[in-house]
Amino acid sequence: MAFQKLEFQTYSETGMVDRSEQYLQLIKARRTVREFSDKPVPIDIIKNAVKTAASAPSGANKQPWHFVIVKDQTVKKEIRLAAEKEEKEFYTHRAPHYWLEDLNQFGTDWHKPFLETAPYLIVVFRQRYELDKQGQRKNYYVNESVGIASGFLLTALHNAGLATLTHTPSPMGFLDKILKRPKNERAFLLIPVGYPAKDAQVPILVKKSVSDVISIV
Repeated sequence: MAFQKLEFQTYSETGMVDRSEQYLQLIKARRTVREFSDKPVPIDIIKNAVKTAASAPSGANKQPWHFVIVKDQTVKKEIRLAAEKEEKEFYTHRAPHYWLEDLNQFGTDWHKPFLETAPYLIVVFRQRYELDKQGQRKNYYVNESVGIASGFLLTALHNAGLATLTHTPSPMGFLDKILKRPKNERAFLLIPVGYPAKDAQVPILVKKSVSDVISIV
């Protein structure tokens, strides 16, 4: 293993506080959107966001992820039909009543038109193990690593001025099949990406207080 000297940018303490506050305000403005415009988005923005996600830290640097950018309208329609089939089953049979009660605040149901309207769908896959000439090799902390990369992806897209939705139809095995992914991969997250619709609305949500989520020991 080769090493190199770390190139680390330093700032004054005042500058650090200012940068942290600016980033806080940027991220607090991010909202989950379910109503998208079909306005085209330059593909380079999407690629750069995915490259940002791929730079995330991972267990033993295994980078156990793959990102599929879906822009083909026929494939998006196929994904929508399959997702709605699973979601209809979820809303009518699978989900316990308390889960549905928690979802009521969002006004959601099994209809998912955004899967066709949004100009891109980014499907994040987690690689449970590697496939190489020696066969299977274990990946470490896969869910944690892919979760961190997904966070990088969402913030990069928001920073670029795009809206996103973290969509997790359950189960998601149809994505593995439609997108023809290898057997070592499983769909982790489905992210519609684009501009919000002109009259898009979002629910008024109350976040937990700082004292509820932060402890200083």
